[in-house]
Amino acid sequence: MGWAARFLTAVSFLAAGVLFAPDALLSGVPGRPAAGVAAARLAHLLCFATAWGAALWVTFIGGIVMFKNLPRHQFGNLQGKMFPAYFMLISVCSAISVAAFAYLHPWKTASTIECYQLGFLLAALGFDLSNLLVFTPMTIEMMMKRHKIEKDLGIGSQVGGSRNSDVAKTSPALAAMNKKFGMIHGLSSLANIMAFGSLAMHSWYLASKLKL
Repeated sequence: MGWAARFLTAVSFLAAGVLFAPDALLSGVPGRPAAGVAAARLAHLLCFATAWGAALWVTFIGGIVMFKNLPRHQFGNLQGKMFPAYFMLISVCSAISVAAFAYLHPWKTASTIECYQLGFLLAALGFDLSNLLVFTPMTIEMMMKRHKIEKDLGIGSQVGGSRNSDVAKTSPALAAMNKKFGMIHGLSSLANIMAFGSLAMHSWYLASKLKL
């Protein structure tokens, strides 16, 4: 099944779901059309879930599994292709979540708690954009330079653990590159976990609104 077919199938199921939850189109917000409110709620929920779920998988599962089972340079090259797409996805989802939440809770009439929630969503978006536009491109550039040095030194093809730290003791060039890469990669990881944490804080608000 091609990508387009899979996408259309998912959209069809999403559209059919309203038949089993017709009340979703009836509840509204003062000053907002019911259909617009329903669309905003759905967009917010789906985009929040996508961003949080993608961050959970990439940060705590997918990346670790790949690191433990792929040669280091192959792992790095894969990450270099995956992370721009990952941060693009969660940045777009976070932006839609912010827009939908702001539509449902205009700043002038929002409660204090709702203002905090919008702040959490904006923080997640800011951290995601910092990774997409700044830290990830810098990390990939540093990684490729480090790969070149490692190849010249005959390392980097090992699976999992690395001989990098041992070789760096006798290679000033590798040691200097490790320091630069570690700093940029650390900032990228910090921004990623802060975005994840901001969304996690918002999840409590969403859970409090559910009536199961």
